Amino acid sequence: MMPAAPTQFGAGLRLRGFLILLAMTTLPALPQTPPSFSPSASGLYRIAGKVVNAVTGEPVRRATVAVLAVEDSHPVASVESGSDGSFALEGLPAAKYQLTASRRGFRTAFYDEHDEFSTAIVTGAGQQTSGLVFHLVPNAILHGVVTADGGDPVADADVMLFLKPRGHNPGERIVEVASALTDDTGAYEFGNLAAGEYLLAVKAEPWYALHRSSINSRPRPPGDPSAALDLAYPITYFDSTTDESSASPIVLAGGSREEADIVLHAVPALHLTLNAPRAELGEVMPVLRQTLFGAKVFTESLTSPPRPGQETVEFIGIAPGRYEVEQAEPKIVELDATASQQVDTAHGTPIVEVSGTLQTSSGSSLKDETTVTLEPLDPARRQAPIQSVCLQGAFSFPKVPPGNWQLWAESAGRQLPISSIAIDNWAHAGNRMTVQDRPLSVVVTISRAETRVEGFARMDGRGIAGVMVVLVPKNKSAIRSLVRRDQSDSDGSFVLRDVAPGSYTVVAIQDGWNLDWAQPEVIDRYLPLGIAVTITETSGKLLRLSEPVPVQTR
Repeated sequence: MMPAAPTQFGAGLRLRGFLILLAMTTLPALPQTPPSFSPSASGLYRIAGKVVNAVTGEPVRRATVAVLAVEDSHPVASVESGSDGSFALEGLPAAKYQLTASRRGFRTAFYDEHDEFSTAIVTGAGQQTSGLVFHLVPNAILHGVVTADGGDPVADADVMLFLKPRGHNPGERIVEVASALTDDTGAYEFGNLAAGEYLLAVKAEPWYALHRSSINSRPRPPGDPSAALDLAYPITYFDSTTDESSASPIVLAGGSREEADIVLHAVPALHLTLNAPRAELGEVMPVLRQTLFGAKVFTESLTSPPRPGQETVEFIGIAPGRYEVEQAEPKIVELDATASQQVDTAHGTPIVEVSGTLQTSSGSSLKDETTVTLEPLDPARRQAPIQSVCLQGAFSFPKVPPGNWQLWAESAGRQLPISSIAIDNWAHAGNRMTVQDRPLSVVVTISRAETRVEGFARMDGRGIAGVMVVLVPKNKSAIRSLVRRDQSDSDGSFVLRDVAPGSYTVVAIQDGWNLDWAQPEVIDRYLPLGIAVTITETSGKLLRLSEPVPVQTR
């Protein structure tokens, strides 16, 4: 059962939103029996089990356990676990329910959660819904102190926490998950963290720093003590390195409390000088950008516009680091700044406009408002994703550096499957494209993808819960945009939503959640035992598989 996030795999926001609500506050105990049903009436069922600490195995008492209706995620019933962690939700009609649990100090979760998927519980005749073990993972905590040379604390430092992807989901990137300012002792703390691999970065300014332009002010006299205070802190990563590629990952296990201290070293600030904007270019001011892990962008602007007749402009107080400089010309200068220098933007990398149209597979233009995102694929480029709003079927990205990119389209909370991209009347499957040194016009074909594929994952004639079900497109070059996944429910059932027309194979893999399934060489070995599926424009909104999908082991 897919509960969450508007990713390329379908589903909506509502269940994840409910999780956030649970995390923020404990649900009041709802009646164990819905008001419209009597516990003594026939045809009513129970869901029962025990909530345990996923790390220690100890029972978790007073956890709020709730069942939600799959259709609209509204809470149906809830109960608190007992002193031994046991719970029982009685008087439930035959249906499919999401099961959630929450407790202060633990991560609010769905039952048997993997990534954005979980297993729903199916009640009814012959269904085993007792004896469930709900593993709740304790929150992890990361804390530390930011200090400067000599051990002095750095107050008001911006501490940024990034989460590394597991690497198995197409389009998944490093994301910033939290930020905090240090207090007057230099301390920071992040609580309520999920287990995972994190990266830490700190941006700060020495409180005593004095920066003075060499253009708009008189030169400093010899021996001026203020020159020694023209200092800056480079962005510093754990474990106290200024090289992003050398940042040490911090691995947090459930319930762990880790310490990550960072030391900042003040270095002479840099002065970057550029030619003043030309009047015929509208005097667009140059910008200086610094990107962290392709996830966060800091932009520096000039402290003051140039005076009439001024030939150069200057960025002052700049810390050493990697930057992009952009001026009015359609070029970007990538700069590894280690010393003050004159920057010639005329010799930068050309940036071009990428424009295009969105159309459906029938050739009609897409009228709905859609967000289109260009995401860089070149690992060496620290470029953040670029977004554009598509109106009346047309979109434009005015400044795109050359390189390899993938394109995503989202409308009304749904990721739209991209079946092909056409350049110069030549179409290729999938959502990837290459930008060179000239403007690019593309035609992006998407599918309305309203077909839902339902089936059962079975082994030895019985439904298997918690297995990863993958709908693999026959054309592997389109796997990143057309693949669909789900997790089987307690009776082995699964639903693959928003499937675009095409030829596919459905596979079910037990304990497959750590597989790098997006790689063709990994998923290919499971295809021979899969079930072939063909979706056409006339398949309708629901296609039920006529035979079960055999569950394969890793």
